[in-house]
Amino acid sequence: MFSSSDYNILMYSHDTYGLGHIRRTMAIANHLRGPKTNILILTGSPIAGRFSFPEHVDFVRIPGMIKKKNNEYCSLSIRIDAKHALKIRTDIIKATAKTFQPDLFIVDKEPLGLKREVLPTLKWLKKSLPATTTVLGLRDILDEARIIRKDWQKKGVYRYLENLYDEIWVYGEQKIYNPIEQYQIPPQIDGKVVFTGYISRKKTDAANRAKIRKQFRIFDDDTFILVTTGGGGDGSEILENFLSLHDEYPEPLPFKSVIITGPFMPRQKREEFRIRADRCGIKLLPFHPRLEELINAADLVVTMGGYNTLCEILTQRTPALVVPRESPRLEQLIRAECLHARGLIEYIPWSEISPGLLREKIISMVSQSSKYKNAMENFSLSGLETMRQRVEVFKGNKKPDSIATTS
Repeated sequence: MFSSSDYNILMYSHDTYGLGHIRRTMAIANHLRGPKTNILILTGSPIAGRFSFPEHVDFVRIPGMIKKKNNEYCSLSIRIDAKHALKIRTDIIKATAKTFQPDLFIVDKEPLGLKREVLPTLKWLKKSLPATTTVLGLRDILDEARIIRKDWQKKGVYRYLENLYDEIWVYGEQKIYNPIEQYQIPPQIDGKVVFTGYISRKKTDAANRAKIRKQFRIFDDDTFILVTTGGGGDGSEILENFLSLHDEYPEPLPFKSVIITGPFMPRQKREEFRIRADRCGIKLLPFHPRLEELINAADLVVTMGGYNTLCEILTQRTPALVVPRESPRLEQLIRAECLHARGLIEYIPWSEISPGLLREKIISMVSQSSKYKNAMENFSLSGLETMRQRVEVFKGNKKPDSIATTS
C-alpha cells in the first residue's frame, strides 16, 4: 500500500467549535510534511476545506459535533442524535487508522478524544500495530488545574497516559506553566513529557505587510488596529465594546481598524456588527484564511486569549491587548496572566472591559509599542523544531514493516 520508505503520520484534531485546533494541527502538519512523509488529518471542523492543504497533507472529515453545555454535545450539521454521530466518528477514526497504517499517531488535546472516541483506535494500535508511536499533544494550559485533575481522575486518564501513549508533547515552556506539577502527573508518566516550546507560525515580510495595508487603505503613517475573536462563537462582548468605543468618542480616533468576527459568530449578530462597523468606516470580515498576514500588518491586535492566536501574535511580534474569556474554562485568563508577567502582552479581565478602558489601553500601548516588540524579540518559539527533532528520532527507531491485521 505504501513504500517501505514512507513515514505515515495520522493526526486527530479535537474540533467541536472554533478554529484553534485545526489551525494548530495545520501548522504542525505543514512543518512535519516531506517527500517521504505522508500526513493525514482527522478533523470535525466544518471549515477545514477553506484552508489550503500543502503537498503530502490531506484530511478526512468526520461529522462535526458542537458542545451544548457541560459535557453534552450534539451533531453540528446532520440531523441525527449525538450517540449515532459519535458512533460514526469513532468508526471512521478506527477505520482510517487501520487503512492508513500510521507510523506516528498524534492526538490533539483530549487524551481519549471527544467522548472517548479515540480510545478504541489507541487500543487497536497497541494490540495490532505496536510499532506505531503514539503521542498526545497538549497546548500549554488546558484549564484551572483542579478542574483538569478532577476530570482526568474521573475518566481514568492517568492510567491511559501510562499504558497507551509513548510521549506527551506540551506546546509550551515548563518555566511559564508546568502541567506536570499543576495536573499532578505521576512519576511513572512525567518521563514521557516533552516541553516543545510554543508553536511559531509563518513569519510574513515587510512587502506582505505593505500589500495588506494597501489592500485595506491603511497608509504608512496610519495606526492599524486589528480586532479578532478567533472562531467568533463567544467574542460578541469584545466587538460590542470596540464598536461602542467609536460611538461614545465621535471625534476622529487616532487609528484605523479591521474586524474579523470569526465564521462561527451567529449570522444575525454578525450582520448587526457589520452595519455598525460600516457607520464607523471599519472593514468587517467573517473569516480570513491567512490571519497571520493581517496580524503582521497591524500595529496592535485586540483579541481573546486563545493559544493559536497568541502564537501567531508572538511570531509576528505585534503588540496585543488580550481580553481573555473566563467561561467555560479559565485557560485563556491563566495564559494571559502568565504572558503578561513576562511583559509580552497586556490584558483586560473579561468583567472589566468597557469602551473607555479599551480606548485608554489601545492609545497607551500604541505609544509604547517598542516595549512589547522587544520582549517578543527575546521570546523563543521552538515548538515546531522540537517536534521535528522528535519525529526524526522516531524515524530512526522505526521497526521493520509489519502490516497489521484489520481485526
